[in-house]
Amino acid sequence: MSYLAAVDQLNAMVPELYTGSGQPRRKFSLGEFRILLGALGNPHMKSRSVLIAGTNGKGSTAATLASILVASGLRTGLYTSPHLTRPNERICLNGEEIGDDTFAELYFRVRAAAEELICDGRLPQLPSYFEILTAQAFIYFAETKAEIAVLEVGMGGRLDATNVVNPLISVITDISLDHTEWLGPTLGAITREKAGILRADGVLVTLPQEPEVDQVLRGMVRELGVRLIDASLYLPAEKPEELGVYAVPGLGRLVEVSSPLPGPHQQRNVALAVASAIEIGLSCTLPVTAASIENGIRQTHWPGRLERLEKHGVAWTLDVAHNPAGALALRAGLKGMFGHKRFQTLIFSCLRDKPVMELGEILFPLFEKVIVAPLSSVRAASMDDLVAAATAAGTSAIVAASVEDAMKLAIQGVQDTGEVRGSIVVSGSVYLVGEVRRRLMNETGVQA
Repeated sequence: MSYLAAVDQLNAMVPELYTGSGQPRRKFSLGEFRILLGALGNPHMKSRSVLIAGTNGKGSTAATLASILVASGLRTGLYTSPHLTRPNERICLNGEEIGDDTFAELYFRVRAAAEELICDGRLPQLPSYFEILTAQAFIYFAETKAEIAVLEVGMGGRLDATNVVNPLISVITDISLDHTEWLGPTLGAITREKAGILRADGVLVTLPQEPEVDQVLRGMVRELGVRLIDASLYLPAEKPEELGVYAVPGLGRLVEVSSPLPGPHQQRNVALAVASAIEIGLSCTLPVTAASIENGIRQTHWPGRLERLEKHGVAWTLDVAHNPAGALALRAGLKGMFGHKRFQTLIFSCLRDKPVMELGEILFPLFEKVIVAPLSSVRAASMDDLVAAATAAGTSAIVAASVEDAMKLAIQGVQDTGEVRGSIVVSGSVYLVGEVRRRLMNETGVQA
């Protein structure tokens, strides 16, 4: 079967946790997922692993840590979600995406195993989109003999499909309110779900957070006998004079941190990655050095996070901020990068389960023009809700007929100002950023 057939079957599946009508569906339990993995030869047991949970920054932390481990000479798998343009992005080895033919072969292997287990009465239903991809990643890392796999938790932690592994270390990034319908209505409840990736007598790498978060984490650390590593040592001692460049102690000398990922919030993600890499190197006697940490940080690639692209005579900034904490980080990052009081144009959309009003309040007043666009998702916020958010923020919104139309309107607006290089920011949803990025990367993309 072909790659296109595999992707078509995946895309025909319900989105994570939703049916076609928008109602929740039951995911596998971890016990059921282990049954599937058992039929596949338990590939999740073949590689050492690191689990990374949190609300914001877990993808950036995972990408930075994986880059450091690759620079250290380790054969390193990286599993992340969601993707921007192609599902292959989620499964990488040594910085390279899984190939199309291999992706397809693994998809149909997992699907066939699940269907056989259903026929035998050992499973009640097919695995979800995320569970199939997670199984594919485990098999790929096992069969390519990855020495270590860096795994980003999809959502929550305790019941997430990635949580079947026995991690060398668990990493928890910044936690804020998100996915409250699934994880709980309070920071404490959400923290307990995400801290489900901890193991008795294991290791936790994290940073001080909100008091409610810290209180829950400390309680679980004590209860499980976890060794806590505070990554604060690897934060800059003071605000770096040169954007993004500073030094932190590490493995006997100062380590220069020069991350290509812009924004002050990335300093916390880098600190977690550095602390994790040092712990992995020391506890497993793996060849992590100060030089490999420096090189790995510099070589990190993680698109869609304050990413700058020059296309169609326009400077584009793409960021997948999809919750209030992410929107605040985007706002701070934009002001740090450009120093403007107001920016030219924002293309925005989000899912209906996000706090649309709060996102609009944070972002919309920064822009002279806001263009809202529809998303191809059963979970998309309505245009009426997006316009209402703009009205509540005191900002007028232009309603685009499609994402392509929104891009055309934004480009035309820049051209009408007479500026040679205008600035367009795209944010609010991974779906939106992914589609815009795909069109921009396609040189035949969108012209006004």
